[in-house]
Amino acid sequence: MGNPILDTFFEETEELLESLAEGLESMQGAEFDKEIVNSVFRAVHSIKGGAGAFKLNALVSFAHSFETVLDEVRSETLELTPQVMHTLIRSADHLTDLVDAARSGRTMPEDVSAGFLSALEACLGEGKIEAVDAWDNFEFAAVTLDIAPIEEPGEAAPEAEAASGSQAGFTIAFKPHATLYANGHEPALLFAALADLGQMTTTVDLSRLPEWDDLDPTVPHLSWTIALRTDESEIAVQEVFEFVHGLCDLVISPLADPTPPPKVEPVPVVKAAPVAPVAAAPVAAPEPSAPKAEAPTMSDRAAAAVAALKVKADKAEDAEAKAPKATLRVDLDRVDRLINAVGELIINQAMIAQRLQDMTTTRDDDLVMHIEDYRLLARDIQEGVMAIRAQPVKSLFQRMSRIVREAADATGKAAELVTSGEGTEVDKTVVERLADPLTHMIRNAVDHGLENREARAASGKPAMGTIKLSASHRSGSVIITVRDDGAGLNRPKILEIAKRKNLVPADAELSDSEIDQLLFMPGFSTAATVSNLSGRGVGLDVVRNAVTALGGRISIATTPGQGTEFTIMLPLTLAVMDGMVVTVGGQTLVVPITSIIETIRPQPSDLHRIGTDETLLSIRGRMIPVVDVARSLGFPSPDNLAAPLLLLVESESLGECALVVDGVQDQRQVVIKSLESNFGSVPGVSAATVLGDGRIALILDPDAVAGGRTAGMHMPNILSNAGRTAYANV
Repeated sequence: MGNPILDTFFEETEELLESLAEGLESMQGAEFDKEIVNSVFRAVHSIKGGAGAFKLNALVSFAHSFETVLDEVRSETLELTPQVMHTLIRSADHLTDLVDAARSGRTMPEDVSAGFLSALEACLGEGKIEAVDAWDNFEFAAVTLDIAPIEEPGEAAPEAEAASGSQAGFTIAFKPHATLYANGHEPALLFAALADLGQMTTTVDLSRLPEWDDLDPTVPHLSWTIALRTDESEIAVQEVFEFVHGLCDLVISPLADPTPPPKVEPVPVVKAAPVAPVAAAPVAAPEPSAPKAEAPTMSDRAAAAVAALKVKADKAEDAEAKAPKATLRVDLDRVDRLINAVGELIINQAMIAQRLQDMTTTRDDDLVMHIEDYRLLARDIQEGVMAIRAQPVKSLFQRMSRIVREAADATGKAAELVTSGEGTEVDKTVVERLADPLTHMIRNAVDHGLENREARAASGKPAMGTIKLSASHRSGSVIITVRDDGAGLNRPKILEIAKRKNLVPADAELSDSEIDQLLFMPGFSTAATVSNLSGRGVGLDVVRNAVTALGGRISIATTPGQGTEFTIMLPLTLAVMDGMVVTVGGQTLVVPITSIIETIRPQPSDLHRIGTDETLLSIRGRMIPVVDVARSLGFPSPDNLAAPLLLLVESESLGECALVVDGVQDQRQVVIKSLESNFGSVPGVSAATVLGDGRIALILDPDAVAGGRTAGMHMPNILSNAGRTAYANV
């Protein structure tokens, strides 16, 4: 059994690390808000405090040094030079490593941490970072708060009285909630911070204090009214309560009486007796020297402040609407079970609709309407459940920033990552399984895509190379692009290496797109030597396999001298998809909608035979290869293709190509059922689904069919076995 409190700490630390990375990224700009530095400091300080509670001493020690440097930056005593900024960013990376090590129970090597600590020490100078004591023997000690007595108005020095009388000020009504104490805040510290702004008089309201027997120590009963004379602005006063907004009732109003503060009479305390509700402590107003309009007393202002608090309590709903949205952590397995149940609900709805359609009795319009409502409701539930698993790619993109920094340090190049579309939401599983292939691509872009400093200078480019990473939604898919501003692909060199490694025949003549596809072949590498980043021929082939396993595809576009762009197209979710139901060789298949560009019924003159078994389609001045799906999958194929029905799709290997099908039945949403656990990877097929009439339909993999990666498969047998497997999974 793990420690649930410790698990919660690590979950909250992940959010703090994301906030830290985001803040440091914003600080790299030419101009940034000072509040960004404060948020970065608070993130490190919060991690340090939580780690101290669990005696994670290595984490506490490093976070202490880190926040010391940040404190110097936010107080503007340390200039934020590029070198200091680099040290802060790399320190954030190491802080992430320390958190991961603490979570897994590992110990970070001391020499590694020592190197980062030395870099932080160098930012401030020797001896300016004090070592934090170990938390093993830490004990809390009570501290006596020494509050100086308030002088009588007549006893104040003339200069002080004049100064006091010239000051403006504020009346502050403060009533803490229980959550204020639960979050570790202490009103006395807030009052001490207010006292630094000017001259302060505090009155406590004991009227809500219950009898001793009825006292609940978890419920706050006290409230305070504070008269603060200060030349500071209201913004400065609000900053004192910055960390307790939403945790208290707070009303700040101009001070009505500009005269020096009156004497506050002490509240009598009766020992060994039940505490009775007591009204606010009375205060004595100074006697006027001449007849004039009577100024409001402190009791009057306290009553007004209490009334304002009551009005504010009546508007609690408005305050809650402005508060941050509450979140709920749920076990991922529960969400997966819910998604599976919704998938079966969609299948059940399709079956009921199909049975209704097959009924030979008189059509019942009311029943049809109810079935349609059932379908719409099932889809709404499905979309809502899928939204639970959706998460922004922001956390993934932040990890890639570190990959760029490490790859740049390893290669001696200068590189920066520019991201866009971080708020694009994708299924959580897609985000997790995309981390490794995206890491390969980012490293590849720095190592192979960007030139070294000398080459960039010779070509008139800035010394700092740029890697652009973006995400967006398009046509029901998520598009992720990785683009560098390097030299582009050297196609003659790529072809030469492929021939030397016997990956293609020595006399092969390939097109530009075919040469680009060689990068995805196993064993291919353009690196001259083996390094930590490249040279072993394991890279882009892993990327393509991972993307294909996610039901996506990857393409390359390059411009010599300007850079290369890799584009990954992925489904938004791995559970449900929109597909076109087609007939091929007497069998029912589903083609993903995201792959289909258009459907075509060509004229005989648009088809051109090449050799004995190749056909090209002439469309809008282009020649596109035609692929017979039935023959590729081993189904009976008609000999006459004079007027076939074609699906124009986008494939990895052939680009645009046309798939021959017998007919199109419908377009619908289908629930994906994996076949890999029983059949492994089936060439030409990505998954299966159950249709409304109970039939099993295989989900086609257009890239595999177009690329001819289905040879030797007897699809009718696979379809029969897949049917039993899909039913078993229902």
